[in-house]
Amino acid sequence: MASNNPEALQDDELIPESVEGYHVGEKKTIEEYTKLDAEDESLAKWKASLGLSDNSNAYPVKAGDKRKVVIVEMSLQFPNQPELQPIVIDLEDAQGNTIAGKEIKFSIKEKSVYQFVIKFRVQHEIITGLKYLHSIKKTGIRVDKLEEPLGSYAPNTKEKPYYEKVFSEVEAPSGMLARGGYSATTKFVDDDKNVHLSFPWSFQITK
Repeated sequence: MASNNPEALQDDELIPESVEGYHVGEKKTIEEYTKLDAEDESLAKWKASLGLSDNSNAYPVKAGDKRKVVIVEMSLQFPNQPELQPIVIDLEDAQGNTIAGKEIKFSIKEKSVYQFVIKFRVQHEIITGLKYLHSIKKTGIRVDKLEEPLGSYAPNTKEKPYYEKVFSEVEAPSGMLARGGYSATTKFVDDDKNVHLSFPWSFQITK
């Protein structure tokens, strides 16, 4: 759920890194962006890269749903190990409500090579500088922190109902010290430091 509270970014040290000299640009509505100077070639390319379209083709949003970024699914894929089934974590129910509050637990075999895949939807307005962050701890000590830029996106359309981001491959650690239980926290944050979703999860690394 979106939050403008700066303290919401402090827990678990999940604070996006800032880039010196970078300033967030002025926000505009979809209509304002589409009316910007059509003769500006670089601007036209930028608008095309976002897939800006008129509202008549927008993905239908449930009445009363004010969320701007909806995380639909998080999964771990094993592209080079077909014998391992993907681990799929649904974060939205059949009615389109977030279910990130449920307990999320799974197991990974040591040395398995996996990729995070995030499926999400943007609605109402353009989102700039969306980032995925997570912090992983073992016995209370942080062992990993990730900040992955996801990009900037226009609202989804009927033809493209969601976006998908595939992360780089990661090899699960191995050995007696690496095996066991881990706890993690994930956040999705944009340029304006809005937290669109934050949830805990846990996993086991097994032999």
